[in-house]
Amino acid sequence: PLTAASHKHIAHALITISTSIAMACAISSLRVLSFFLTLSQSLSMNVIDSCWRPNPRWAFDRQSLANCAIGFGRDAMGGRKGAIYVVTDPSDDPLNPRPGTLRYGATRRDPLWITFAEDMVIRLKKVLLVSSYKTIDGRGAKVEVGDGPCIEVQGVSHVIVHGISIRDCKAERGFGDGITVAGSSHVWIDHCFLSRCADGLLDVILNSTAITISNNLFTQHEAVMLLGNDDNFEPDKNMRVTLAFNHFGEGLGQRMPRIRQGYVHIANNKYERWGSYAIGGSGSPTIFSEGNLFIASNVPQTKQVTRRNEADYWEKWTWKSSRDVFVNGAYFIQSGWGSYNPKYTPSQSFRVARGYSVPTLTSDAGPLQCTTGKAC
Repeated sequence: PLTAASHKHIAHALITISTSIAMACAISSLRVLSFFLTLSQSLSMNVIDSCWRPNPRWAFDRQSLANCAIGFGRDAMGGRKGAIYVVTDPSDDPLNPRPGTLRYGATRRDPLWITFAEDMVIRLKKVLLVSSYKTIDGRGAKVEVGDGPCIEVQGVSHVIVHGISIRDCKAERGFGDGITVAGSSHVWIDHCFLSRCADGLLDVILNSTAITISNNLFTQHEAVMLLGNDDNFEPDKNMRVTLAFNHFGEGLGQRMPRIRQGYVHIANNKYERWGSYAIGGSGSPTIFSEGNLFIASNVPQTKQVTRRNEADYWEKWTWKSSRDVFVNGAYFIQSGWGSYNPKYTPSQSFRVARGYSVPTLTSDAGPLQCTTGKAC
């Protein structure tokens, strides 16, 4: 027969077992809840973000970001095959760049994946000419470049710029743009903030192609984005640019973008209360606007999304709108005929949602606040 002491031992053991089971169930439930929260967040993200943001180990596998681009800039490698370079010093010396500065890393010959040790504001003394096979990755820090000359991607290839703020750029022996892409290919600009520069915020010119511009936030500027050098520069006929999941926000006037001669696929972007027009062009460009959200201002003269700069010829230009959503009287004048689909390769292609989904798909445009060890 069991003694009183035995009963106590058994009762204690049962309590311990039941407590352990309850704790295990609670932990399991938390894990399940965490899984479904991550899954829910992933499902609400656009295709680029869902590729990497749900991974809590993003900071330990930074270079896998290069696998997440879509559109014409899909194959931009950046510094995927290079070492990690950490910016520890926000100063700038154009003549003798010091190790630890952004200029030192961005101008090396070898591929590099450039990250930042902490929050910093970088005031460049001269334009930063980024060399080939470089990634500037601001995730995990608040990085601002501004109050001076800014960034040029000139005559190079395979450059990724991600997660930094670029503002108040000056025209000192440069274009005066936030980012200038000139004579370059395989470039991806993602999750950046651009505002208030001397010339454009982001220009793609001089026979550049294979470009993706995605998840960026543009604000407070008149002439936002130029695609193509001028109407008579024939090499720009080869230009191919994808604009996806960007938010063209408050205080913008025009050129979102203005394109000359080449081809642009504008997909799932949000346009809010532009000034004179949103999308314009000259020199017979091809524009495919697909699944965008256009919210016009209350000014009657600004309702039209489009503007052609050569009235005598524009009827022949292929400008098409599909599944766009127009709010507050906004409208898009279509023109031309013939093929206008982007003709992506299988790896470049992505599903474009209807314009009604754009507020969700662009809700995190601009630099993200990412914490090491957590999904971003």
